[in-house]
Amino acid sequence: MLESLIEFDQQLFLWLNGFHADWLDPIMLFITKRNPWIPLYALILFFVIKQLRWQSWSMLLAFAVLITLADQAASGFFKPFFERLRPCHEPSIQAMVHMVKGCGGKFGFASSHASNTIALATFLWLIYRNVYAKMMIVWAIVVSYSRIYVGVHYPGDIIMGAILGILAAIITYNLYKRIFPNHLEKIHSIV
Repeated sequence: MLESLIEFDQQLFLWLNGFHADWLDPIMLFITKRNPWIPLYALILFFVIKQLRWQSWSMLLAFAVLITLADQAASGFFKPFFERLRPCHEPSIQAMVHMVKGCGGKFGFASSHASNTIALATFLWLIYRNVYAKMMIVWAIVVSYSRIYVGVHYPGDIIMGAILGILAAIITYNLYKRIFPNHLEKIHSIV
């Protein structure tokens, strides 16, 4: 059963990874990197600070908890525990993988990119539930898919990363709601 699932994941990866074009490679490479998104994170922080003023420290703390949970679940626990090779390191399919640039670490299950971006998007959706939060969900899905496109993650890595991100968002949101109910009420009154 597990072998069939792994084989399906590899075949699905090769199919999805096969949809590439020379003109799209630099775009997907840009999307998959972390640093190009720093202005987006700064913009989110700007709006949170503008909205909550002196109470914004609570949301900054929530973001720190959120990303720590999401990232450590994927990179700190899953990758070293399962030790599943990334597709670009898997000898049986390595020659068939369309690589855009570099392979990254040895193990890929679960994707920390997917975990972190889905966690942030889900948390923002739970807090704001507006069109911008919906756009963040689309952004997180595109970033997650880019990891398959550039050849460093299987779809299963992405799905598990997304599950971990959603769980991290739900946990963080419920903690925030319990510890800072007045701050959440202020957010909802403005939105």
